[in-house]
Amino acid sequence: MADATLRIGELARRSGVSADLLRAWERRYALLEPSRSPGGYRLYSADDEARVRSMQAHLAQGLSAAEAARLARDVPAAAPQDGGPADLAGALWSALDRFDDAGAQAAFDRLVATFSFEAVAATAILPYLRTLGDRWRDGGASVAQEHFATGVLRARLLGLARGWDRGAGPRALLACPSGERHDLGLIILGLALRERGWRVTFLGADTPIETLAAAADQLAPDVVVLSSLAREPLHASVTGIARMAASRPVLLAGPGADAELAGRSGARLLAGSPIEAADEVSA
Repeated sequence: MADATLRIGELARRSGVSADLLRAWERRYALLEPSRSPGGYRLYSADDEARVRSMQAHLAQGLSAAEAARLARDVPAAAPQDGGPADLAGALWSALDRFDDAGAQAAFDRLVATFSFEAVAATAILPYLRTLGDRWRDGGASVAQEHFATGVLRARLLGLARGWDRGAGPRALLACPSGERHDLGLIILGLALRERGWRVTFLGADTPIETLAAAADQLAPDVVVLSSLAREPLHASVTGIARMAASRPVLLAGPGADAELAGRSGARLLAGSPIEAADEVSA
């Protein structure tokens, strides 16, 4: 192991990953191997920094946090070049964790100015949301942090979505069922569909199934997509989903959707990330 000389604040500054997130990675994935100073402080080494940067690079490729940590532990990687996608993503994550709205806005601006939307989603947004969810469940992130981060990201993503119903392509009608208030994944799916030439009509979170069905009757979309993080909101709407699926294609997305629910309702299951789901819709 290389000489351990870095306090966690310095490691956070050098890597662009917040100290809270570094502690979560250490606790949950054993990514870091600190030693103790004579005064009892944790000290981190160049090997620890290399593993952090390796994990950032693997997350930027769309891997889950657990898989990224496993690969980073097995094969420490060289640090990515400054200004690369992992560096910019780390700056966004760190700002969101610090409640730094101006910093988060600036980091987001740099990302969207430098990379395609799908690269930004895969590099910065989806990995951060997965990690934030893990930290929230483990007590490593507060409700306030989750609300702040999702609020900032939702506003910026909807800013990118302006005019996503223009054009002459097929139309997708997107909503989350009653009781599901988390729609970031659905917004990312809609933006990915827009990149593939679709027109998007977005009803958002907590949409009653009757409201969605009425909009579908009016718009006659090519597909209706219902997304939910939890299973119960979809389960509670299964009868209405089945009525809608009898007359038009209905797709179920998100972690709350499964093959059993799709089979019961006559809908089609979309698996994988929002980007993968957009590929499947467009196939």
